[in-house]
This record gives sequence, C-alpha cells and structure tokens, in this order.
Amino acid sequence: MPIIESTYKPPFWAKKSFVSTVFSGLARKVDGVKQTRERITLLDSDFLDLDWSYAQNKSNKVIILLHGLEGNAQRPYITGAAKYFNDNGIDAVGVNFRGCSGVPNLLFRSYHSGATEDLDAVVKHVLSKDIYDEIYIKGISLGANMTLNYVGEGRDLPNEIKAVIAISTPCDLRGSCGELMSLKNKHYAIRFLAHLKDKLKPKLEQFPDNISIEDFNSINTLIDFDNVYTSRAHGFKDAFDYYARASCLQFLPNIQVPSLVVNALNDSFLSAECYPVKEAKHNPNLFLEMPKYGGHVGFIGKGNVYYNERRALEFVTAKK
Repeated sequence: MPIIESTYKPPFWAKKSFVSTVFSGLARKVDGVKQTRERITLLDSDFLDLDWSYAQNKSNKVIILLHGLEGNAQRPYITGAAKYFNDNGIDAVGVNFRGCSGVPNLLFRSYHSGATEDLDAVVKHVLSKDIYDEIYIKGISLGANMTLNYVGEGRDLPNEIKAVIAISTPCDLRGSCGELMSLKNKHYAIRFLAHLKDKLKPKLEQFPDNISIEDFNSINTLIDFDNVYTSRAHGFKDAFDYYARASCLQFLPNIQVPSLVVNALNDSFLSAECYPVKEAKHNPNLFLEMPKYGGHVGFIGKGNVYYNERRALEFVTAKK
C-alpha cells in the first residue's frame, strides 16, 4: 500500500519530540471516562484486569486498547481513545497487562512485547459475550508491537476483527532498545528501568528458585533487565533472542487485516528499522503514516483529542 501522507500539524510549542512526549505522558488529563473493571482468568491460572467503558447507546462494536511499557488502562493515551470512541458510539476495553493493574500477577512471568497469547485470550473473552460484530484493536508502543504480531503471526483470526491501529510502534525491538538506551533518551531509560525493577522486587521472595538477589543487583540497563528477567521468564535464550523473536517487523508481510501504523519521524525511541516502508509498499493491508512531528505517543490535538485518536476512528470507519 502506498505510504499515507500525514496531515498532522502540532501546536507550535509541541514540535520538539521531548516536549510532545513528556507533555502527553505527564501533563495530559482526560475526564469523563467511567471504567468498570472485569477480571478474567487465563489458561495458566494467572489473570488480566480489563477496564470497560461504554457508548451512550448499546453498541455492537468495541475497540480493545493496549498500553505501552509499564503503562496501564488509566493512562491518558488509553482513556483518551476510550472516551473518543465511546463518544462516537463504540465501546472500549482497556487491557491491563499482567501485573499492571495495581495488583501483582500470580506467576513468575508477566508481560512482554510478543505476548500475543494474552491478547488472544482477551479477544476470545470479548467474543464470548456474544454482543460484538466488529472488533478493533489499538496498541500503543509495546502494545502496538503486540497488536501487529497478533494479526501477523499466522493464527486463525476471528472474522469480527475488522481493523487494527498501531501507534509509535517499535517494529524492531533491538533497534528501539538501542535508541532508548542512547544518551539522548537516558532520562527515559532510567525511569523505565526503575519502574521495572520495583515491580520485579516482590518476585525475589515469591520465586527464589527463579531469580536471586545477585541476579537482581546485576540489572543496570534495560538490556540487563531483559537478559535477567524477560528472557528467562518467557522462554527466550537471552535479550537478543527476545528482541528477534518478538519484533513485529518480521510478521508485517503476513498481515491480512487492515492495519494502520502511525510512527512519527521525530520519535526518539524508534530506530530506522521501525519505519517499515518496504513492507507497507508490498502489503495492501498495511498502511504506514509517518508524521513529521508527534514524538513518542505525543500527537497533541485540539480539544484534548489527539491526532492518533482521530485517525484511529477514521481508519476503522473507512475499513467497514
């Protein structure tokens, strides 16, 4: 599919990547979203917490919303999308990945960029309600990579899945990790690592046979974290094996569901490999939009509706 020419124009003060990224992550507030929590049990006996919000009138359409690294379903990029879709007649369910709902998950494993088995469980649960004829999936950052993996890995997808949207997608996890650990992003990397290590601490006592204090103390970088925890807990040889096997770039040619990828050219988290121009040109189901501005999930828009939220609704409406 030809590359989509973006129409995004940020406010004059939000053209710099750092400003749009930080403002959107720390300063944006979204009011008027009433979420109802539902807990589902997974096949391995762990659980996921889902936060539902609903359109004013009964709807047969729903959007599944997936957050990014160390996010949750209360982040403004989730509640903003939920509110906008609810206001336009579509129910929304924000997925809290394992351990991200404010309650520790039960197992040594948690979540990662390629954990599509959990997304599949959510889709099946939504379908079991026997309400929705149309399902859309929108992922942000880590959740965006998971979304594209889900529709590209080759599983039999339900006919109800009509479109997916991936925002600020780290299509190549190794390249994106390298960017995140670069000097320009040091402040972000430190923040992410602190959150990840805080969440890992309780597992030292809970699962002493799986991880030791020496292992924990050896974690000084994000790659260390993926070597010590992510890879071991989720069946990968090491961090680089995880990045290789969980990156969505390899699955993009297989996608048969209309899929929109919106990656800003000034996103400091993304490496050159995270802009899949070749893959989009050769797959009629893959639509790639590369705005000049927007940073990482920072597509600030008028009326507190972000550009990526408007584009998501436009895309799913057009793909009927």
